[in-house]
Amino acid sequence: MTKSKEKHLPTFDEVVAYLNKQTQTVSKRDLVRAFGVKGDDRTYLKHVLKEIEQRGILHRKGRHFLPNSALLDRLEVEVTGQDSQGDLVARPLHWNGEGNPPQILITKDKLKPAAGVGDTLLVKAHPLHKTLYEAETLKRLTMADKQMVGVFFDGKILSVDRRFKEAFALDSSFPKTLKPNDLVLVSITMGHFRKASAHFIEKIGCSTDPHVASLISIFAHHLPVNFPEKVLQQADRAKIPSMEERTDLRSVPFVTIDGADARDFDDAVYAEPDGKGWHIYVAIADVAWFVREGGVLDNEAFLRGNSTYFPDRVLPMLPEALSNGVCSLNPKEDRPAMVCEVWITSDGQLSPNYRFFRAMIRSAARLTYEEVQDDFDNVRKIEGLLDLTAALKGAYEALKKARIRRGVLELDVPEKQVELDAKGQVVSIHNRQRFDSHRMIEEFMILANVAAAETLERLKMPVMYRVHDCPSPEKMESLKTFLKDAGISKAISDSPLPRDFNNILSSSAATPMLNQMILRTQSQAEYSPENIGHYGLSLAKYAHFTSPIRRYADILVHRALIRGLHLGMGGLGDDEVESFSKIAEHISATERQSAAAEQDALDRYIASFLAHRVGEVFDARISSVTPFGLFVNVEEYGADGIVPLRTLNEYYTYNPTQETLVSRSGGQVFRRGQLLQVVLKEAVPLTGGLLFEVIQEPAKNMHKSGFSRKNIKKNSRKSKKKN
Repeated sequence: MTKSKEKHLPTFDEVVAYLNKQTQTVSKRDLVRAFGVKGDDRTYLKHVLKEIEQRGILHRKGRHFLPNSALLDRLEVEVTGQDSQGDLVARPLHWNGEGNPPQILITKDKLKPAAGVGDTLLVKAHPLHKTLYEAETLKRLTMADKQMVGVFFDGKILSVDRRFKEAFALDSSFPKTLKPNDLVLVSITMGHFRKASAHFIEKIGCSTDPHVASLISIFAHHLPVNFPEKVLQQADRAKIPSMEERTDLRSVPFVTIDGADARDFDDAVYAEPDGKGWHIYVAIADVAWFVREGGVLDNEAFLRGNSTYFPDRVLPMLPEALSNGVCSLNPKEDRPAMVCEVWITSDGQLSPNYRFFRAMIRSAARLTYEEVQDDFDNVRKIEGLLDLTAALKGAYEALKKARIRRGVLELDVPEKQVELDAKGQVVSIHNRQRFDSHRMIEEFMILANVAAAETLERLKMPVMYRVHDCPSPEKMESLKTFLKDAGISKAISDSPLPRDFNNILSSSAATPMLNQMILRTQSQAEYSPENIGHYGLSLAKYAHFTSPIRRYADILVHRALIRGLHLGMGGLGDDEVESFSKIAEHISATERQSAAAEQDALDRYIASFLAHRVGEVFDARISSVTPFGLFVNVEEYGADGIVPLRTLNEYYTYNPTQETLVSRSGGQVFRRGQLLQVVLKEAVPLTGGLLFEVIQEPAKNMHKSGFSRKNIKKNSRKSKKKN
């Protein structure tokens, strides 16, 4: 019996591909002929065309259709990720232009409605470069199935992601025991007619819990929380190794120098004068001895990629039995270490006779940055370690000379420190103090990292470099526009050196906003087996060696040194060597994931801290100007918020070339870097959202603004009163 030929109806993508090849209008009859559609199947084709038209891929012109190949500024794209600034990166779904498809950049201020990885969007795009387009969202076409953290309220789920404005209906999976303000993890699925609904996964807490800021970030960014039982068991069995094949340095008075709140210590230092310069030991926890390639500990450490730090907790890369136990260089306890021994000249030059070896050390003291700085400033000397602290300071002064000579990028972007009380409530937010004692340890670590990269290159071993590319032409152009608008006349080339940025930052016009803008101009540092150098540090060769307790990249560098120098067990495996490129991509991604989670938690803590200050006036600078309003930054607290266009006192026109909002009368112009006084109208801790209004005359122009999270905020207040 002969099998009849199956009828083939054109798929959605096949119709789109056909349309994108056309250079003129197309009729429905043309499509019928092109695909051989007959009879009732024409109704199917009609529905496909309607769907394509709704997506904006083509437009009706009478009885004909105009494909978007004739509208070069409209593209259907898929969101593939985020860059270092949190802007979305996308790719065209259908590309009929010359060459390879460009990368599409959608900045946060041009993203409306909200979107995430996997979503498809219709965007209006224009080229910045032949390989890079900038776009603004016209419509979200589809939303990827994804997990989301939300609050159960009024029979619906409200997302704690401030980008999502809609509430999601519940499906039948939700338990009847849920209560208002319960925090849940759900998956969002698309149903009929593109209506999204929430599917229950688990309850993760209560939205009124003071620790909710970090909890939300952990689940929203899919960070692993608990270690599998077999991983914990393996960590618990770890023992301090014997002295076999290790140099005994237990008589050397190493010290660890960390923050007062540090719980694990993966580096210890020692220095002494040698007549011509300085002799330095940098001892790093020998994590590779305990975490072997291919084992359960290794697999879990690779999965996490790095530790993630929040104001109220740490998600460690390694179990506590390792990170705070046998791997931590605790004072007065024998600990195995990988040691970098170096000699530097009086002007900070690294002598070529440095070396790496395995040792056993015993830290003489656990010091804090504050204690060491007091010693440096002769405020209060550290008893029993006067010669050591003097030597450490002398070695640092030598290394500082080398740093200045190299022309390292010197940005002043203070890190915000959140202080919590015993109940987890925010009591203050301030800049974390930076001392010479911090900079000293940084210079010692950089020294060891450079020596590690150079040693591995000499041994012809694989190197997991820490690379940092120079700024892109597109970002340089944006910076030049900002400098011009800010009235900063110092010229800067298209291919600047780090010291060229320093020249601008040393001017009287330098502000925190200028530091932020130059930071945004920089490329994202990442891990790679291919070396392009480290632009910001002005170093040709650089690898991470000094933090194996909290970074997987450092474990790989340790393993490579162990294998290349024949230092015993725990060296780099052949499988790892073959997978270096994929490993680099993975750990670069986990680093970005952790950074995004940490920033999201910080935003929520800041909103929580400012929630009781609604109605107060703050000094703020405009960080971005958009067609729908101003993004402003309150520098005192590092608080970012929005001033909606509707709250301004007259009609404004957006100038995309100059990135300004200009009033109809021409009497008011808003641009990046401008200092304003703003009043805080709303602060929503669950989303981290802050809403401001510009203080303007007459006062009657200041009116109350709405916000989509009012329900959550009101309900949270009621719960706090009950508690």
